[in-house]
Amino acid sequence: MTSPSEAAPTGSEPTTLEPVKAEGGDGQGTADHIGKSPGQLMWQRFKRDRAGVISAYVVSFFVLIAICAPLISKLYGKSPYTLYNSATGKPELFDALGYPVKPNGGISSEFWFGLEPILGRDVFTLLIYSIRTSLAIAIAVTILTVLIGVLLGVAAGFTGGRTDTLIGRFTDLMLAFPSQLFFVAFMPVITTIFVAPEDATPTWLRVAVLIGILAALGWMRMARIVRGVALAMREREFVEAAKVSGASNWRIIRKEMLPNLVTPILVQGTFELPLVVTSAAGLSFLGVGLVNPTPDWGLMFSRAADVSETVPTFMFFPGIAMVIFVVAFNLLGDSVRDAFDPKAAR
Repeated sequence: MTSPSEAAPTGSEPTTLEPVKAEGGDGQGTADHIGKSPGQLMWQRFKRDRAGVISAYVVSFFVLIAICAPLISKLYGKSPYTLYNSATGKPELFDALGYPVKPNGGISSEFWFGLEPILGRDVFTLLIYSIRTSLAIAIAVTILTVLIGVLLGVAAGFTGGRTDTLIGRFTDLMLAFPSQLFFVAFMPVITTIFVAPEDATPTWLRVAVLIGILAALGWMRMARIVRGVALAMREREFVEAAKVSGASNWRIIRKEMLPNLVTPILVQGTFELPLVVTSAAGLSFLGVGLVNPTPDWGLMFSRAADVSETVPTFMFFPGIAMVIFVVAFNLLGDSVRDAFDPKAAR
């Protein structure tokens, strides 16, 4: 019979246990996931989604265009505020009615996307500055809606009782407002409060009012989602343990609940931003948002609608750019949601 001492290794090197790889349904070992955080696993799932990766590159391209618009304009040698049909520009490129003489809206090697009818601005620089304006407004509105929605949603879900009832009814009341009609009706009213009727409204005030109105009527979806998650989370064991340990409500919200709310907040935020872009463009198209000479996507659509019969190509570039951006951002939102919650994709 072999003794335990004889069965043990006699060398000086210690014995190590090799991890056993359990084969999963996809043929890959689960040992690769040992020690990885949820964020790393989410990133791995996202990288496998080809549509999500391509959408991320497209959205990053638009953001880069918006950030580098002044540099691109300088290298291109043109400004979105230059009127080329004036005496200081190139009036020979326009006819007596203000339309480009060359075909396809004046597209040439000098003006890559052509010239704007009537006003006579360069369409390429006008488009990249419009993307810059729209994205800046959309990011500001999205940040405000997230902050307001998370604040009210957590307050309602965590506190419960009368607070939950009051916030819930107020949210339902705000959702009952027809948003687009509310925008159209209140945008002129709010601007006239700060500016006399005979004075022109400053651009910064229009932007501030536009951001304020869009944020004031856009936080409800975020609040309802956060409230639902907070209601379910306040009954979880880790929250109950924190209450028993004597932690304050603020500490429980900050340390226990908010880290677990990152997923719904991020997913909903990716869906909100393209909605804000289209809403802001719609307001400018209706004449209650930004006005000329400020570059804006909605103003380009408004101008294109006026000249579509004579210069149909003027609608092409801003239209295709907005379609690509909105579709890419929506696909990115789907991919982010599936990466955070892989069960949702089944």
